[in-house]
Amino acid sequence: MPDPKAVICVGNCGNTGNVFYESYNLVGPINKILPVDVYVIGCPPRPEAIINAVTKAWVKLEKLEGK
Repeated sequence: MPDPKAVICVGNCGNTGNVFYESYNLVGPINKILPVDVYVIGCPPRPEAIINAVTKAWVKLEKLEGK
């Protein structure tokens, strides 16, 4: 994906593994594979939290674009 980009991790399963932490099909938190910019906690995450995360990612992208 070309720059600028932002990664948003939504939900506890992607953030920490939650109840599936030691499962055979879970590598671990997504930040072991991708650099995550914004985390959304919750299982399931609340819609307001997702909107807030998108806003934070948008602000980050605007700051990167200005450089």
